[in-house]
Amino acid sequence: MKISKITEDKKIYIDLLLLADEQEEVIDKYLEHGEMFVLDDDGVKAECVVTQEGEGIYELKNIAVLPKFQRKGYGKSMIEFLFSACTEHVCWDG
Repeated sequence: MKISKITEDKKIYIDLLLLADEQEEVIDKYLEHGEMFVLDDDGVKAECVVTQEGEGIYELKNIAVLPKFQRKGYGKSMIEFLFSACTEHVCWDG
């Protein structure tokens, strides 16, 4: 299992993003300035988008796990990663 930061072509994950936000217009409002991460475990299983709202303040805007992979710990793994990564300033440079 690997969690990677996505910096380009974030919209290729639109199907996953739409599981959490049903309107693409809403997604567009935060996707470009947010940090996106995907969880790959023999294929992408989950994604999340986090925005920085202020110094040390992060907001989870979107998190989704493909329906057939729900309840297998992928969402929990994403949350645990975010708590670790954003605390260590891995989410944003600087």
